Amino acid sequence: MPHPPSDPVTRPTPENPTAASDRSYLSLASQVQALIASGEFCAGMRLPSERTLAERFSVSRTLVREAIIALEVQGLVEVHGGSGIYVCAEAPAPGREPFEMPWRPGPIESLRARALIESEIAGLAASERKDGDLDRMFAALSLMREHMGDKQANEAADRQFHLCLAEATGNRVLLHMVTALWDSGRSDPLWRKIEEHFHTTRLREASQEDHQQIFAAVMARDATAARAAMRNHLERVIGEFTQAWR
Repeated sequence: MPHPPSDPVTRPTPENPTAASDRSYLSLASQVQALIASGEFCAGMRLPSERTLAERFSVSRTLVREAIIALEVQGLVEVHGGSGIYVCAEAPAPGREPFEMPWRPGPIESLRARALIESEIAGLAASERKDGDLDRMFAALSLMREHMGDKQANEAADRQFHLCLAEATGNRVLLHMVTALWDSGRSDPLWRKIEEHFHTTRLREASQEDHQQIFAAVMARDATAARAAMRNHLERVIGEFTQAWR
């Protein structure tokens, strides 16, 4: 006798991001919110450490980090540097709707996607670049250095450098992808919140050095070095954004 067909696996989608998704930071945020609403994590209480939460929910510490940032954006928890993460004084009332935030990739998820995509772009740019591309990259690097103390201006020049690299590949689809990845991230409240905690002048100075190495490899037409330099740059930023709370 044939067995009845098994139920299809429900996969997360932009419309239903938490469905069957143990790896969704929004799903994890919803679970932590439920514990706050139930009183297990009460108002003013310090949450368990990232490591403890990761072990409890069988997820990565990076996923915990993104969930905490999402909860902070929603005003459910607050991060005290050097102390920990605390439930806000006004805990959500019982029966509150599940976690309310439109689906979007987390900041670290986006950075990891960029590390894969832009590493290959840097390698291709090293092979395909023209002298005019180098001129535009150098101009962006100069602006980054000139505006080291001005976060907004430095970020604009940083963005321009990455777009110049994509443009140097000669592939407009890649340019469109980098533009979309960059702009969607910077308009995200989760990205702005994580930058509040971890973006410093020191990070901008380190990024300047990273960009110089990428530029040198592209100028030398060394695709392998350019690819590695871009990967190292974005992985270093990920490392900065996933360090322990100060």
